[in-house]
Amino acid sequence: MTLASMTRKYEPRRVPEQKVATTAMIASLAAEGYDTVTAPFGHALVEAAKKDDRIVGLSADLAKYTDLHVFAQAMPDRFYQMGMAEQLLMSAAAGLAREGFNPFATTYAVFASRRAYDFIAMAIAEENLPVKICCALPGLTTGYGPSHQATEDLAIFRGLPNMTIIDPCDADDILGMVPQIAAHDGPVYARLPRGKVPSVLTRHKPDYRFQLGKAQVIREGQDVLIISTGFMTMRALDAAEQLAADNVDAAVLHVPTIKPFDTATVLAEAGRGGRLVVTAENHTVVGGLGEAVASTLLTNGITPTFRMIGLPDQFLEAGALPTLHEMYGLTVDKVAARIKGWL
Repeated sequence: MTLASMTRKYEPRRVPEQKVATTAMIASLAAEGYDTVTAPFGHALVEAAKKDDRIVGLSADLAKYTDLHVFAQAMPDRFYQMGMAEQLLMSAAAGLAREGFNPFATTYAVFASRRAYDFIAMAIAEENLPVKICCALPGLTTGYGPSHQATEDLAIFRGLPNMTIIDPCDADDILGMVPQIAAHDGPVYARLPRGKVPSVLTRHKPDYRFQLGKAQVIREGQDVLIISTGFMTMRALDAAEQLAADNVDAAVLHVPTIKPFDTATVLAEAGRGGRLVVTAENHTVVGGLGEAVASTLLTNGITPTFRMIGLPDQFLEAGALPTLHEMYGLTVDKVAARIKGWL
């Protein structure tokens, strides 16, 4: 490394001109008007473990920040603190699975996808072991900059054979997801909303129940089909209500399971002619839901007008979460405005 390159490396990164106050680095994703559930993952895992004595929980010194502390307090003899060593975390989980246990390994999404990938690939996915990797801070859910923003995790794991991938929207999804992945005989990577998690889906569709591998229409509409995943389904539903005030009728198709992909439902909904199709995701536009939908449509001869809402192909800025969501177009207002501009 030259002196000039070292100087460039430690220069302050240029922030876009848009200026908004950045007082809080991590904020709740709960939207106004939604009830919340505290630590749904931890409580759901405790309930699942009561029925399956093979379930164990592992953390890389982040139990409090992945809601696994609820499980650790309820079942301390089935909790393993591995320290800040994600490669060891995944290897130990693989070893426990080989011995007949049903391990849930938790850390931050960025550490699993970047730091421990080779161990996940070789020790877990290649052996098709039932390790459930449940990771907090997916995509742009923290303001602590590129070191903690797992904006490309779906792209990384989509290319890994045997891996089931889930991007839940809310507490309803998490509470339904945990027992189903516990019963799944294979590796799972799940993005994990943490803390006080909003309950969104059952408000819009009271009979909604998470189904592993299935996409579900949450809202019908004739003008636009928004295909969304993760917390962007919440934003899509709120944007659809805002669009309705402007006489734009938007449907929302929630896709919580990224792999295996529910090709049949996506084709059936996108194949209904005359609707603009928009994907919305808390992930880079490279290699995530948008590209999965685009590939599915094109290879099956369905060609609606198609657009993607997602994060740019770049390392993102640090700051307050509301500021960053505004900056990168993930707010309800930004989603609604972009869709109106495409119609």
